[in-house]
Amino acid sequence: MYRVMLLARRVDERSWILNRQGKAAFVISCQGQEAAQVGAAMHLRPGYDYVYPYYRDHGIVLALGMSARDELLALLGREEDPNSGGRQMPGHFSSRELNIVTASAPIAVQFPQAVGSALAFKMRGEDGVVLVCGGEGSTSEGDWHEAMNFAGLHDLPVIFLIQNNHYAISVPEPLQVAGSIARRAEGYGFPGVEVDGNDVLAVYEAAGEAVARARRGEGPTLIEAKTYRLTAHSSDDDDRRYREREEVEQWRLKDPISRFERYLVENGILDEAARERIDAEVREEVREASEYAENAPVAEPSSVLEGVYAEGV
Repeated sequence: MYRVMLLARRVDERSWILNRQGKAAFVISCQGQEAAQVGAAMHLRPGYDYVYPYYRDHGIVLALGMSARDELLALLGREEDPNSGGRQMPGHFSSRELNIVTASAPIAVQFPQAVGSALAFKMRGEDGVVLVCGGEGSTSEGDWHEAMNFAGLHDLPVIFLIQNNHYAISVPEPLQVAGSIARRAEGYGFPGVEVDGNDVLAVYEAAGEAVARARRGEGPTLIEAKTYRLTAHSSDDDDRRYREREEVEQWRLKDPISRFERYLVENGILDEAARERIDAEVREEVREASEYAENAPVAEPSSVLEGVYAEGV
């Protein structure tokens, strides 16, 4: 988990560098939310369970088996991009082999799609689980409430992971979320839990219970992971217009990677030599991935309609 969290951070950092060099048109960051993502993904069976990530979920897709190279090929719109051949927005992850379903730009449309996949698992009598993710802003959309109602009504094996980073772009949580997100699950007839989203072990425990419950046929769970995004909403956003720098710096003290690192050191799981080795390996992996992606062929405009329409129907 520590290595995947670190890999997500280093890929993210490299993406910002590529953006500032004029090589990547758009970046949307996961920095600060790695624990919420990786802790939830570790219980899933890649290629069997289904995942509907949202645009920040670098940690989830890397935990499931996508690579730094996959991420950077997509970011730079390269022909080899396994998500869409360079034709999707950055952050719209997908993998046919890993059952990672690409996001769409309208917020929250992934939720009804996810419960459809969960319904398919139930109709087939299979023990598959669906994880669907979003930010707290997505819970203000009708799609989310419709999906919650449908999942509760049919006791579907789906986990709603809401990564509450306290800002829906520039709108702070108190101005766009009424009451508690976790407690909303009660109205739809299934459990909702609130966890410290910067504590990867707390998320791991909550997700483990939710996945086990879903596999037993006991229905959905809502997990609200309280976390914080350390960067602007995206490379097109200036968060200095709506966040005080003091607030951001206070949250940097709660950085989920540093926090988990301290835990591992204090419990004798990680020493300085191992920490340096892992960091060096991750940095080299990202360096190689970036070099490969930068030199890979750009997706040609002539391919824009490939894969959009079904062939031979």
